[in-house]
Amino acid sequence: MSHLTPSSPPPQPNTTLDDRLSFFNQSMDLVQLPNLPTTRTRSRTLADLLKRVQDAQTDTPPAPPHHVLDLSSSSTIHPFVLSFSNLTYSVKLRRKFTFFPATTVSSPDHETKPNGTKTLLNDISGEARDGEIMAVLGASGSGKSTLIDALANRISKESLKGTVTLNGDVLNSSVLKVISAYVMQDDLLFPMLTVEETLMFAAEFRLPRSLSKSKKKARVQALIDQLGLRSAASTIIGDEGHRGVSGGERRRVSIGIDIIHDPIVLFLDEPTSGLDSTSAFMVVKVLQRIAQSGSIVIMSIHQPSYRILGLLDHMIFLSHGNTVYSGSPANLPAFFSEFGHPIPENENRTEFALDLIRELEEEPGGTKSLVDFNKSWQLKEKNSDQAQNEPKNKPSLKDAISASISRGKLVSGANGNGNNSTAVVSVPAFANPFWMEMAVIGKRSLRNSWRMPELFGIRLGAVLVTGTILATIFWHLDDSPKGVQERVGFFAFAMSTTFYTCAEAIPVFLQERYIFMRETAYNAYRRSSYVLSHAIISLPSLLFLSFAFAATTFWAVGLAGGSSGFVFYFLVIVASFWAGSSFVTFLSGVVSHVMIGFTVVVAILAYFLLFSGFFISRDRIPPYWVWFHYLSLVKYPYEGVLQNEFDVNSPRCFVRGIQMFDNTPLGMVPETLKVELLKSMSNTLGMNISRSTCVITGADVLKQQGITQLSKWSCLWITVAWGFFFRFLFYLTLLFGSKNKRM
Repeated sequence: MSHLTPSSPPPQPNTTLDDRLSFFNQSMDLVQLPNLPTTRTRSRTLADLLKRVQDAQTDTPPAPPHHVLDLSSSSTIHPFVLSFSNLTYSVKLRRKFTFFPATTVSSPDHETKPNGTKTLLNDISGEARDGEIMAVLGASGSGKSTLIDALANRISKESLKGTVTLNGDVLNSSVLKVISAYVMQDDLLFPMLTVEETLMFAAEFRLPRSLSKSKKKARVQALIDQLGLRSAASTIIGDEGHRGVSGGERRRVSIGIDIIHDPIVLFLDEPTSGLDSTSAFMVVKVLQRIAQSGSIVIMSIHQPSYRILGLLDHMIFLSHGNTVYSGSPANLPAFFSEFGHPIPENENRTEFALDLIRELEEEPGGTKSLVDFNKSWQLKEKNSDQAQNEPKNKPSLKDAISASISRGKLVSGANGNGNNSTAVVSVPAFANPFWMEMAVIGKRSLRNSWRMPELFGIRLGAVLVTGTILATIFWHLDDSPKGVQERVGFFAFAMSTTFYTCAEAIPVFLQERYIFMRETAYNAYRRSSYVLSHAIISLPSLLFLSFAFAATTFWAVGLAGGSSGFVFYFLVIVASFWAGSSFVTFLSGVVSHVMIGFTVVVAILAYFLLFSGFFISRDRIPPYWVWFHYLSLVKYPYEGVLQNEFDVNSPRCFVRGIQMFDNTPLGMVPETLKVELLKSMSNTLGMNISRSTCVITGADVLKQQGITQLSKWSCLWITVAWGFFFRFLFYLTLLFGSKNKRM
């Protein structure tokens, strides 16, 4: 390739998207390309843009990028056709108890069957092609989102009837996860990450490790330009408490994170919902560019504007789960004219169609007449198309995927090898290894948390305030009988406090739940990577909080053991925070609402404290409740710190001589009388008991509390093991409870 000089300077950061695309086209025109036989004209993929711009700016041919078209060889572009036929989906309705039966009028096309089932999709058929946008339209409750979910394999196979094929091959769930992407209606993003960081983390998840860091960054920069987000690249996403990007920009970022690997099929659930007309048009314009790069774009949309209508290639109108129109927007006037309701010349065609459908739905016969007319219309159109276009040999799915990968699409570690019909496409389930996923998840969480220091600050403040209050109340406890009681009370409250302060972890996963479900639904990373990464990144904060609480209370209360006693006390608090945090994390994976989570956590922790052995010793607990004593998370750290305090190498005496009368009716008698009582007891028992004789030691205190079964180190390791156990349960809830599919 000869030396090339761009005819125009590269675009500046503040230039418009059209300027940048114009520069890309000029750069590509400078490259002397051999004639490639193609079957259709389409826009270049992100990988094509990156390669051609790099070639135009260098003297020497660069190394071929990952899965980018080799310009020296000729290849045929194989089109993709997603076909679906006879899709039917019904759900069982829950019976509601009412005192007075209500009379309802239901239209025949959306009738609830006698067995209590309701049909959401009724015999839906059609096809979508790459290079085109297929839009599903209809009123609320018409089945738009249900159809998108059915095509995206988000409905269980047992419930969905019909077939969905890509180039004639039934789509395997594992393959669809890799070659497709699904953009939800809600913008689920980390609020404190910038637009560029959000897309970069998506690139690190979805692009393979074999792709260099610089190429991943170049891909992100090209995607930012394609999405028209250059001016907002350094702006945080934002939330209710932090100002960030606009609604339209958030929607485009949501689309960007799902197309970073250039998927073959892109599903979107109402991507223009909640946006103004201009923002909605820009979003659909971006989708048009994505489609023209060789992707199948299928989206649901409520009521497109006139400008958006001009960007759509195929439309399906639904009414109560039935197809009332399927075809090109250009054929709408002819369709409704033949139906007997011509569209006025100056009226928006989609608004007219939706209004007419709504009027028919309110009539006794419903839209049955329109559904029947559409079937006859489709049959006529199908016969006309077959007469004009003889069917050609369609490429197999593996050949089409291989050709698409060679063009630079589907950059997810896939590879095609083989020759001709024997080509085999290897599509790995995950783009990156386990350890790399953990690193990226941890880095993203830490960066998002680092920009919200007030969350950790509040938790640290709560721990310090609690520790200070305990330190000042239980200041320098003595070794008297009352001191023993006060020590036991201090340990019970301190250990339970460590668990209660872990309740703040409930909103953490609940806020990330749907982000996690979206990312794992299409194999951005493994569930095990998420669980382990979050467990590891939680440890530094737990260690800091544990040290703050231990240092605040240990010497102020006057606990025993010296430096070794402090180390064990610190370790028990760390284990308590670890077990409590794991327990709360597990519950956050089970419950779906913050208030429900807090209620459940507070109640269960109260039960743990009740059965810990503080209020009633193990020996006094009824046999039918003893099992809960051993399940109590508070029991083990509580017993561990009691043994650390009372079972020391140099035994301490807590009750001497006349102190045994304290807290009894004899405690009020004069001291001289107490001495006489000791002498009488000595004569009766045959042993010398003076006012300084040790009556109760630390070991006796432990026996009184019923702490005789486990050593303090056993209590520590059991507490740590509880933490790992609940993390494993959390993994199981994510594995089986986040399928993100309708039943």
